[in-house]
This record gives sequence, C-alpha cells and structure tokens, in this order.
Amino acid sequence: MTSADLDIKGCPSRLAPPDAPNTSDPAPFVRKVGQQSRLTLSVRGAKCGACLSRIEGAVAALPGVASARLNLSNGRLDVSWTGDLAARRISAAVNDLGYGTSPLDTGSGDQAHKKEEQSLLLAMGVAGFATANIMLLSVSVWGGAGEMGEATRQGLHAVSGLIALPTLLFSGQPFFKSAWNVLKRRRTNMDVPISLALILAFSVSVAETIRGGEHAYFDAACMLLFFLLIGRFLDARVRRQAYSAARGLAALSSRTVTRLAVDGTSQSLRAEDIRRGDRILLAPGERAVVDMKIESGESEVDESLVTGESLPRFSAPGMSLMAGAINLSHPLIGRATAASADSLLADIARMLEAGEQKRSTYRRIADKAVSLYVPVVHSVALLTFLGWLLAGRDMREAILIAVSTLIITCPCALALAAPVVQVVAAGRLFRGGVYLKSGDALERIAACDHVIFDKTGTLTLGTPRLTAQQLQPADLAVAAQLGRASRHPLSRALTAAAGPGPVALGVKEFPGLGLEGEVDGVTCRLGSAVWTGADAAAHTGASLFLARGSDTPVEIRFEDDIQPEAAAAITQLRRLGLGVEIVSGDRPEAVADVAGKLGIETWMAAASPQDKVRRLTDLEASGKRVLMIGDGLNDAGALALAHASAAPGGALDVSQSAADAVYASGLAPLPLLVRTARRARAAMLQNFAFAAAYNFVAVPIAIIGYATPLVAAIAMSGSSLIVCLNAIRLNLNTEKTA
Repeated sequence: MTSADLDIKGCPSRLAPPDAPNTSDPAPFVRKVGQQSRLTLSVRGAKCGACLSRIEGAVAALPGVASARLNLSNGRLDVSWTGDLAARRISAAVNDLGYGTSPLDTGSGDQAHKKEEQSLLLAMGVAGFATANIMLLSVSVWGGAGEMGEATRQGLHAVSGLIALPTLLFSGQPFFKSAWNVLKRRRTNMDVPISLALILAFSVSVAETIRGGEHAYFDAACMLLFFLLIGRFLDARVRRQAYSAARGLAALSSRTVTRLAVDGTSQSLRAEDIRRGDRILLAPGERAVVDMKIESGESEVDESLVTGESLPRFSAPGMSLMAGAINLSHPLIGRATAASADSLLADIARMLEAGEQKRSTYRRIADKAVSLYVPVVHSVALLTFLGWLLAGRDMREAILIAVSTLIITCPCALALAAPVVQVVAAGRLFRGGVYLKSGDALERIAACDHVIFDKTGTLTLGTPRLTAQQLQPADLAVAAQLGRASRHPLSRALTAAAGPGPVALGVKEFPGLGLEGEVDGVTCRLGSAVWTGADAAAHTGASLFLARGSDTPVEIRFEDDIQPEAAAAITQLRRLGLGVEIVSGDRPEAVADVAGKLGIETWMAAASPQDKVRRLTDLEASGKRVLMIGDGLNDAGALALAHASAAPGGALDVSQSAADAVYASGLAPLPLLVRTARRARAAMLQNFAFAAAYNFVAVPIAIIGYATPLVAAIAMSGSSLIVCLNAIRLNLNTEKTA
C-alpha cells in the first residue's frame, strides 16, 4: 500500500468513489424480523478502522437504531432498528460522509471487485507505458545538457507534456475522483495532496516548457502515478481474495431444504426460510444446512467438515445434527433447532467476518511509515514555498522550488520498500510450494511465536489405511466382498487394499452397526465389536471386525498415516522459537496417538469450531501470536481469527480463502514460510531506514533550490536500485538456508 491509500486519519479510499450521493431508495430491501427492521447495504470507499468507526457512529446515532455493523473486507453494512426510521435516512447518513451506498447484491459482489481490479490494472499499464516513454525523452534532455539548443529542449519537453496530459487524465482518475468527492463535502483524505502534487507538477512543467525553462517534471509526475497505482491494485486484489471466503461459505449454505408439513407433504424452501421447530427431511447424500434434532430414522453421518472427526458417526432419534454434516445412508427426519441465521454455518460465517475485520485494522510497516512520511513531506514543501516568498523570490520561482521538493521526495524508495520485498519473498515461497494470499501476511507470520495444528488432513493424510497385521488372505477377501457394498471410509480402505472383486449376496447395511451378507453360503458380518460379538476392549483405535458364521470374530485395524515431513517440520518450527500444539475435533485416542508420535505435549480433542476460537483467544490473551494451520470448515473461523494462518492445498475452498497462505501437500513448506517471513520483515525495515536516510539528504538539496531534474532522477533511481538489491539479497539468503 502506498501513500495514496491513506486519508488524514489513516483512512484508505477506493477506486472511483461516487460522484454524487446515492439517490435510490433502499426501502424495498428492508426485512422485518419480529419487531425489528433490518437492512443490508453495500458501502463503497471504506477500508480502514477510521472509516468503520465514522460510518457506524453516524448510523448508530439515528433514532431507533439498535445496531450498525460494517465489514470492511466486503463493504457490507448491516443495520437493525425499531420504529419508523426511513431506510433512505440510513443511506443518506453514509452518503453525507462521502461514501457511496447501494442495496447489497450478493450475486454481483465478486464482479464489482473484478471490475475494480481491471480498471486499476488498465490505469497502471497506461501510466507505466507513459513513464517509460517520457523517461526516454528526459534522458535525451539530460544527456545533452549544455549542448542541446533551447528549441530542441523545448520540443522534447512539449512531446513529454503531450504524453503526460492524457495519462494523468486517464490514470489519475482514482485519485482525482476521490479527492473531488470529499472536497465538495468539505472533507479531505490523502488523495487530496496526492492530486495536488500531480496537478502542480504538471502545471509547473507546462509553464516551464512554454517559457523555455531547463526543468520539467512530466516524467516524475507519471512515475509517481505509476507507483501509487501498483499499491492500489495490490490492495484491491487482496480485498477480493478476502471477500471470497465469505462468498464460498455463503454458497455452501445457500441450498434448499425439504420441510415436512403437518399432513406429511414436503416442500422445498430456501435455507433462510426455515424457522426453529420446522420438521426437516434429510435424504441420503444430502448436506444439512440448519442445525436439527433427529426424530426418526437411523443413519451414518459424516461430520468431518464441521468437527474434524475422521470417521462417520451413527445418528439415531434424540441425537443432534450440525449444519454442514452429510447424511450417508438412510433418510432422517428431525426438527430444526435454530434458524439458518443461528446455525453452525452462520456462526462460522460470523467468525470469518470478525477475522477479516480484525486483519483489516492491522497496520502494515508501509502504512506506519507513510503515516509519518506524507504529512512531513507536504508540510516541508509548503514551508519551502512560504520561505522563498519571504526571502524575496517571485511566485513562479517559489512554486518551482516547492514542487521540486515534492518531486525529489517522490516516494519511489518508500513505494518500493515493501512491495519489492513482498514480490521477491512471494516468488521464493512459490518455488518452495507456498502461495501467499494477503498483502500483510509476511509481516503477521513473522510476528507469530506459537503454532496450532489441526490433526486430520493437516498432520495426518486424512485417509484411513489398512495397517500391517496378521490377517489371512481369505479373511481379507471375505471382508472385501462385504465392504464393496458400503460407502463407509473404513470399507473403502478395506476394498482399496483388497482390490477389485465380487460383492457378497444380499448385503444389508445396519446404521451404526455394520454389514451383513452371504459369502460362499455362510452368513458373515462386518462392523463394530457389538455387531459381531467381539471384545474390543484391548484396542481403542479404528477397527472393523469380521464374523464368519459362528467363527471367532477377526479384528481388522486401520490407521491414519502421519504426514511424512511432519516430525521434521515440527522440529524446525521449534528451533525457530515457536511453541506447538494440536487442537482437533477428532476422538481423544486418535489425537493422543498422533501427539505422542510427534512429541507434542499440548493437545485438545473433540474441539468444536467455537472451542478452537476460544483456545486462540486464550493464547492471545496470554500474549501469544498464533499461526493456525488447518484444512476443514471447522477450522475456517480459527484460520480467519488467528494472527496468521495457512491451509494445505487440499483444504476446503472456504478454509483456503480464510487463510493467509496455501501450501503444497506435506508440512515441509511451513518452516520455509516462517523463515522467509522473518527475513522479509527485516528487509522491509532496512529499506524504510534507507528511504528515511535518502530523504534526509534529498530534502535539504531541494529546499535550497538545487534539485534539478538530473539530480532528482539520479537520486530517485539510485534509491530504488538499492532497495531492489537489498530485496534480492533476501532471496539469496533464503536459498542458502532452504
């Protein structure tokens, strides 16, 4: 992010703010919930904590408003109120602050983000092309200094001006529109001085070209615009990726539900239309999108998505079923225990929003530097102008020196200090199997001192496997004939080990117990110890038992293999000073087994999504900064709320969207991620220190009037080159230790 991304209170502004207040009436989009009225608006132009408090405060001050909450990542403002408050007054209160509003259209949200990115990318391309061409002309002017005729120099400056004018008019729109929008409301943001600097640099250059002066700043104006657009484009890309997490979860929950009427007739409704107490039919293979309590039917239920439990759970009347669980075998009928807005999926969605909100308030190193740098530079330029006027210089010369001060302190080194390090680090991580998804991810990962791992699919492969055991081939063949008729994960692991073959005759599946069928004229059972009459007290792991007629049942054991690189990765993370623990939704015995094999002393089992978030909160309260590693929907809330997070490439889309980084299979990339992040943070701090030293030398040169275009170009190019070389050094150091 560059200086143009912050207003006077650290408040960013987005591309193309509204030119006029929104005049559409949002009243048709008001929803009635009991005695309350609710409205969701899309807010344009708000991107930081100052924006959030300003908007929420203005709306909360309206009569009857019970709550007003703005999500900065997706621009969603949720308002609830009682009484006869007109919806138009809510949108007007936001518009009066200089932000745009419209009723939220969830279907077009991603398209709007993509359109913004495309506009910024086009503007950035035009500015970059113009900068390159004007610099070629400027080199000719500098190279011919003292020998070039006045007419030739004036002609080259004029051509530069003809290139710069349409460039500023087109590529400068994000800044000019934002500045005009707030100025006409008698407010200001950081785009105001940026626009002023661009206009002054161009205007002074035109005046100097007309009078045949030696100095013109068309190249510096276009270069500044180019660098600012790079920062704004990267920021827009990060915001769209953050928005995709909430959008992916919304797609998961936006399914139809079969509601049963009193007379037994069924009706398909949207999930949001289901109310507590409604009778729900959950067919085999269907995913529950509301929490429910089972009234009739028995079935195996896969809750790995929401609890992390690696094996299906038997569900019967009286038991509860969480939203997100999949019914595997038989129909279930139950009653909704909560509306979709109060379900587990909704809770996770709120965690995602809270996590995005928390991260949006994180001030990156670049933001902190810019918040100090920009006011100082512009104040110095103003004082320079006034000082030269008082010293007796004419208006033209005072303006020229003041603009020179702005130009020579063009934040090239500052603008590149963080982005160039991020690009080099991101490239190194990409080659190491890690994809960064957040602009400030490196800085937050570098600050982490504790790691929480999910178990299933993260520390383990997440797929049951038949263990090496004394199992007769004949027993395996019989068990496989029964297992081929089931979708149970253990049955699939069994058939995978046995290979293709026949299916037993008359196979029946009994939910929660197992399978029964006929093999070679003998009735056989495959399933739990209770179902087969075996004694399972001696083994607590994942097992199936095979009973052939009256023979003694045979135990078939399974295990979830640990990731091959897990032990080495955890050892390296500890050497880097990070504490390690496991928080999993799986069974205590399964978690204890993995923790013991990896030497992890602290672990928690049977943890719900809320339990994981509570553990994060407790650690943060004790001063820890947590790096969360997980792959399931039950991890999504914790991934979003952690100080930083990462998800494996095979994780659920929602979890990948909520994470700061996605890594390839295995855990080997994680130590590389932490090492690279820490070196990147150090390199950024070094670059900012150099940028400060550069300005300490450059500003006095500009103030005393010796900042010619040649001096400015050499200084700016030299500072940018040093920053880039320092970033490349980071890459080389990382390669040596990888």
